[in-house]
Amino acid sequence: MNTSIVGKQFDLTDPIKEYIENAFEAILKYNLDIISGKCVVSADEKNGRKGFCVEFILNLAKKDTIVIRHKDKDLYACIDLAIDRASKVLRREHDKNTTIKNKDDEKAIRNAIANEACSEIDIDDIVPMELEIYKPLEIEEALFKLKSSDAQFYVFNDIDAKMRVLYKRSDGKFGLY
Repeated sequence: MNTSIVGKQFDLTDPIKEYIENAFEAILKYNLDIISGKCVVSADEKNGRKGFCVEFILNLAKKDTIVIRHKDKDLYACIDLAIDRASKVLRREHDKNTTIKNKDDEKAIRNAIANEACSEIDIDDIVPMELEIYKPLEIEEALFKLKSSDAQFYVFNDIDAKMRVLYKRSDGKFGLY
């Protein structure tokens, strides 16, 4: 990350520069692709009151520029509060990148890649079918249909309008859900 520290109407001392550089290092913990960071420190005097204005400008790759301004009487407090606000913004950005909502996009990309790989291999196509569950059946009728077919299970609606599943067990008996 390229950093620059500028003082407007204010002479920057070495301890102030080091303090700001340490603040920039604290921002790097979010593992965002920060291209450059700029800090502008200016003296601010209005109505006889002296104060300082600190402005952090962070350029993120593939994102908008983040600008954070803060005014305070104490320079170090002003830098700390501006860095706290910057870390909140960067934490939110980091959370956006790592949440489940954003992973859906990554899943779509992975699925597209998987589909391309699967299309190269011969795989049986899945053909959707409509179930014949228009009228309720008694359990005996469903059992007869399951015995007469090669299927492992049979889905049907019973007389009480409940959806039921009748299946063949490995011991030759039948189960009912």
